[in-house]
Parts: sequence; C-alpha cells; structure tokens
Amino acid sequence: MSQAQNITPRPVAQASGLTPPDALGGEFFTVLDTFSGIGGFSLGLERTGRFKTVAFCEMDAYCQEVLKQHWEGIPIYDYIEDVTAGRLLQDGIGRVDVITGGFPCQDVSTAGSMWFTPEGTNAPRSGLWGELARLIGEVRPRYAIMENVPNLIAGDGGRWFGRILSDLAEIGFDAEWHCIPASGIGAPHRRERVWIIAYPSEQGLQGSSEAGNDSSQGQERGYQLFTGCSGVPWRAWEAEPSVGRVVVGLPRRVDRIKALGNSIVPQIAEELGRAIISIDETKHQMQTQE
Repeated sequence: MSQAQNITPRPVAQASGLTPPDALGGEFFTVLDTFSGIGGFSLGLERTGRFKTVAFCEMDAYCQEVLKQHWEGIPIYDYIEDVTAGRLLQDGIGRVDVITGGFPCQDVSTAGSMWFTPEGTNAPRSGLWGELARLIGEVRPRYAIMENVPNLIAGDGGRWFGRILSDLAEIGFDAEWHCIPASGIGAPHRRERVWIIAYPSEQGLQGSSEAGNDSSQGQERGYQLFTGCSGVPWRAWEAEPSVGRVVVGLPRRVDRIKALGNSIVPQIAEELGRAIISIDETKHQMQTQE
C-alpha cells in the first residue's frame, strides 16, 4: 500500500490555503492531479488564480522531488490503484472539484514503436486509464481533464477512444475533446495532444449556445463547449528547454529531460481552466436570474 508523502491529515481548507470565494469573485476549484509528472496540470490551472491543488498522484521519484519543492506540504500518493474516495477523506481531503490526468501513452503512441502494443487501452500502462475512470466515478468531481497522444482517438479503428467514452458514460459523465497542439498557443513545435474534458451528465452543460456535443454524439463533434477558449497571447518559445541535452555535469540531466518530455503544456491547461471558470460563471448567472 502506497503512502501519501509528507502529509499530516488536515481539512482541505487548511491544507490548501483556500481563499474564500467572494475574495476571488468566484468559487475556488480544488484539484486532484493524477499522473502528475512535474506538475504541468497544476501549474497551468493555478495560473488562473482560481484552482488549488490539494493532492498529487505520481510514482516517479524525481518528479516527486520537483512536486515537493514547488507544492510544499501537498500530499503525494505513489500509485493510483491505492487512491480511493475513502482514502482521500481519511487524509482530510474532503472536496475535489477537478481531477486531472495525463495517463500513460506508451501503449497507444506511434512515436515509440518499441513500446506500442495493439492492446492499447487494455495494456498494462495505458490501461491505467481504467483506474483513473474508477477514481472519477468514486469522487465524482465537477470536471475531469485528461490529456494523451492523438493516436488515442484513431487507434484500433477508434475502439480505444470508444472505450474512454464508454467508461465515462458508464459512470455518468459526458465528455468533449479536441486535438490541441503546442503550436496553437505559440510554441515553435507541434506536439499535438488530445485533451478531454468530462463532467457529470446531470450538470446539463449542453444547454449553452455552443454546447450540445457530448460523448454520445460522435467524436467528430467534440470540444464544442470549450471552443470559445481565447488562446493565450502569442509569443516565441525556445525550441528546447534550457536544460542542455549534451551538457556535461548538469545534475540529474537525464531525469530532467525525461520529465520535461513527459509533461503536458501548462499553457493549454491554463486556457482550459479559464474556459471552465467562464462556463461556471455563466451557469451561476443563469441560476441567479431564474
């Protein structure tokens, strides 16, 4: 059984330093960041000023060191198989509004043929999606945000992605998705990824003017609710992070490069976070006018 790292069970508000909603002009979203890596999801979402990570789940030792340095005191669970709604409550994490997860891509990615397997989302690594789906079903957050390689959609004639949507539907969640490249927010490299936003069916988000295209209506019509993402200001990025692939003597160079390669693009997570805030504020305004 894995243990949360550096945690003394405390109420969520105390553990996260949550700011009262009226101080921010809106509600604060609490985040459970799974398959965290070096915290790309949390970095992007927290940049909006309205999200706060209350727990991580990451097994890599180097990534855990990075998370501990930048999110001091936030619990880190080693294995997603051991994270349950009951375990979170036991550790004082009583509210989770958003679950994020860039679940393993090795079994569905065409980039590394040595890892690729026809089992796809049923293989041991990418099959950890099943644990993420279980956790979403147990916790029932207001939103779940997932990221993976675009071949997840096309693999096995669409059956891999069909399993994702089917699993979400089985636990009562609708989903929207879109392939968003890093170049779409100003990077000089493509790095295309599929981004999925899921939410409980009873939320009725399909009622907005741009929505109505959920997981039951065909993958070619996904990502309608969040089409209004404005895009962060265009700016030039360095083609490679300044870690130096051939620098001699740079501490943990291989670990750094691996962690960066596995990370998501925080700027995209930030934009999705802003879209969630916008939709939530619109819903709140509609409710107050009724």
